[in-house]
Amino acid sequence: MVPCIGPMSIEEKRMIIIGIICLVIGFILSIPVLWTIGIILVVIGLILWILGAMDHAVFGRRYWF
Repeated sequence: MVPCIGPMSIEEKRMIIIGIICLVIGFILSIPVLWTIGIILVVIGLILWILGAMDHAVFGRRYWF
């Protein structure tokens, strides 16, 4: 059984979506910088989502508005 992870905030969704867009564009156009930036954005977005779902304060803030 998979543990329930809470809903994403708008910022986390944006970060993950922009990361995926950078990954796709970097792959299609063979631009390694965009590929790297995309990976970093997706990973950070997922980490913030998981920490937020666990109700864990991130960088001293419990909520990101």
